[in-house]
Amino acid sequence: MKRFIQLHILTSYPPANLNRDNLGRPKTAKMGGVDRLRVSSQSLKRHWRTSELFQSALEGHLGRRTKLLGTEIFGKLIGAAVEEKKALEWSKTIAGVFGKNKTDKKQPELALEIEQLVHIGPTEQTLIDQLVATLIAEQRAPESDELDLLRKNNQAADIALFGRMLASNTAFNTEAACQVAHALSVHPVTIEEDYFTAVDDLNNLHDNAGSAHIDETQFAAGLFYSYICINRDLLIENLNDDEALATKAIAALTEAALKIAPSGKQNSFGSRAYASYALAEMGDQQPRSLSVAYLKPVNARSEDYGSEAITALQTQRDNFDKVYGACADSRCELNALTGEGSVDELLAFVSE
Repeated sequence: MKRFIQLHILTSYPPANLNRDNLGRPKTAKMGGVDRLRVSSQSLKRHWRTSELFQSALEGHLGRRTKLLGTEIFGKLIGAAVEEKKALEWSKTIAGVFGKNKTDKKQPELALEIEQLVHIGPTEQTLIDQLVATLIAEQRAPESDELDLLRKNNQAADIALFGRMLASNTAFNTEAACQVAHALSVHPVTIEEDYFTAVDDLNNLHDNAGSAHIDETQFAAGLFYSYICINRDLLIENLNDDEALATKAIAALTEAALKIAPSGKQNSFGSRAYASYALAEMGDQQPRSLSVAYLKPVNARSEDYGSEAITALQTQRDNFDKVYGACADSRCELNALTGEGSVDELLAFVSE
C-alpha cells in the first residue's frame, strides 16, 4: 500500500462568479506576475463534503459542523416538557463539552451557542442523543461521567479527511489527512462587469417605460488547476484502522473533486463543469504540487487552452522525474478532451 495519493485536476468554467470576495467580486491571486482567478480550498472542500455524491457514498460515516448544538438540544428538551430554566442549563452543559459557550447578559439565549464551529462525529451525536433521552426520561441534570462525549477516532470520514480543531479540548483534535490547494486559473484573467435590468411584468409601459431594477455583477471565465494530496496512512489511523472505510472515503472525495462545481451564482451563470483532465499519482515519495507548470501562464491568445495546459502539466511532471527521480510509483490519467481514460479506471486506481 502506498502512503500518498496526489490528484492534479484541470477544470474549465465558462463565465461565472464561483467564489466571491468581500466585495462580491470573483476571488483572485497574483502568480507569475499576472492576476489569476481563484477558488478557495475552503469553498472546494465544503462543496465536496456537502454534495449529494459524497453524502450518499459515505452515509452513516459523516459528521456535522455547527455552533448550534446547544440550541438543538434545548429544543428537544423543551419539546419534551422540561422546565425552561433546567433545559437551558442542561443544554449549555452538554454543548460546553464541545466548546466554550458564548456569553451575553443582554441575550442569554446566545449562551446556547458554541463560540466556534465544531465538527461532531456520528458516534458523538449518538451519545448526545442517548444522554438527552435519559435526561428527559429521568428529569434530571447530566452527571459528570455522562459528559464523556468526545471521541478521538470516531470514524467520521469528513473529520478524518479534513481534520478538526477544538480550542477547548485539544486532546480530541484530528490532523487532516487531506490537503487541498486553492484552485488557480492557468492563464491571466480580467474581471468583467455584467450590467443588467429587470422589468416589471405588470408595467404597461405607458406611464413608466423604465426598468424596475438595475444592477451589475462581476464575472470571469477560467481553466483551473486544482491539487489534492491524501495521506492514506493518516486517514486509516484517523478512522480507527478501518481500511475499507478509508478506501471508500478516498474514492468519494476523488469523484466529488472531478464532478462537483462550486455553487456561487449558479442560478445566474449555470457554470457547472466536470474536470477536463485528471492525473492521479501514488507512492511513498514526498508529495509536490505541479502548479509551477503555470508559473508562466498559458498564452492569453492561445486558441486551445485545454491542450496547452495539459501539455504543460505533463511536461512539468516529467521534468520533476528527470531531476529528482520518479516522484510516484504509479500513475493514472483521464483526458475528457481526447476521450482517453475513464472515471471508473481512475477511481479503481485510487482505491487500490
